Amino acid sequence: MPKLSLLALLILLSSGTAFAQNKSTERALSNLLTEFLDGAGRNDAEIHQKFWAEDVIYTRASGQRTTKSEIMKSVRSAPEPKPEDPKTVYSAEEVQIRQYGNTAVVAFRLVGTTTGADGTKTVQKFYNTGTFVKRKGVWQAVAWQATAIPSDRP
Repeated sequence: MPKLSLLALLILLSSGTAFAQNKSTERALSNLLTEFLDGAGRNDAEIHQKFWAEDVIYTRASGQRTTKSEIMKSVRSAPEPKPEDPKTVYSAEEVQIRQYGNTAVVAFRLVGTTTGADGTKTVQKFYNTGTFVKRKGVWQAVAWQATAIPSDRP
């Protein structure tokens, strides 16, 4: 009987550690996502460099596949924004994070709100799913899928 109690205690303690790791991972990935979306709205090359793994496979909502080098080339070659250019702010809704050891899946609804120089706003929504791997203590996206949500759907 004492062996059974010890085993139960060990299982209970290890499940608490796993729960704490999941909460820590959720917090880290949620913060990374928020930081990325903020930087993406400013076309921040540094945040793109940090967010995407060198071997990322990104499937855009348009159906095109791209790589990190192509993403970085596009970000770095974009012209400096002018004050009258439309500004887009990105946010994440319905974020779901699932951890599988040193791998995690982050799924969410991306909302892009663009404000024109005249103050008009347009909103685009996408379902995004990213697969992250933690390498050398750093989470990065290794796979990404974006799907446009038709404007007639919530």
